[in-house]
Amino acid sequence: MAATPIAVITGASSGIGAATARRLASAGYRVVLTARRKDRIEALAAEINQAGHQATAYALDVTDRDAVDEFATAFRTLAVLVNNAGGALGADPVATGDPADWRQMYETNVIGTLNVTQALLPALTEGGDGTIVILSSTAGLSTYEGGGGYVAAKHGEHVLAETLRLEIVGTPVRVIEVAPGMVKTEEFATTRFRGDTEKAAKVYAGVEAPLTADDVADTITWAVTRPSHVNIDLLVVRPRAQASNTKVHRTA
Repeated sequence: MAATPIAVITGASSGIGAATARRLASAGYRVVLTARRKDRIEALAAEINQAGHQATAYALDVTDRDAVDEFATAFRTLAVLVNNAGGALGADPVATGDPADWRQMYETNVIGTLNVTQALLPALTEGGDGTIVILSSTAGLSTYEGGGGYVAAKHGEHVLAETLRLEIVGTPVRVIEVAPGMVKTEEFATTRFRGDTEKAAKVYAGVEAPLTADDVADTITWAVTRPSHVNIDLLVVRPRAQASNTKVHRTA
């Protein structure tokens, strides 16, 4: 009897990460949930296990390389890695943006993804059929005012995915990049505006149906579950109301 394939999801404590964990568990993977908030991922793991699937929680800060390397020792083989941990801070113009915010976004989105990918790549390769998913953003493909630091970080993550795919071609590991546009989750915009719920709400004001975390999780799961020889290099997913980062239809 074949062993249940394992999928690691970073940033699994909420939003897209949590939704992806649920989706991949339902698709037959044993999911390993990582995030800094231990209570959140333990509760999610319990929920998934109670639903008859398999989940394990592991508290992890992806920017802590020693901790990531220690985490990686648990895996001889691995089927899927979903690099979801990341996020945005602030919406200031380049002229007045806080360098500390830029640094933190780069550390989380780019260096965090690099740390986990480097640490788990041997296990993904050893398994003979590995998949790396990098959750970037449409911010990694085009710019918008007030997004300089986040856009720069997501461009870095996009380039990481493109470069890695070139460098490991010929190995049994796929590199998939999923780049969502406007997604309304419980925390993304609120975190970006440091708890200012009024500012966060304005991001989605008048947008009839922004994407949900589950929409993106569904997209990730579809890409991961394609036949092994099929690689979804880059998949951009936006709500119908959004034509670009700066062109959004609002009803009011």
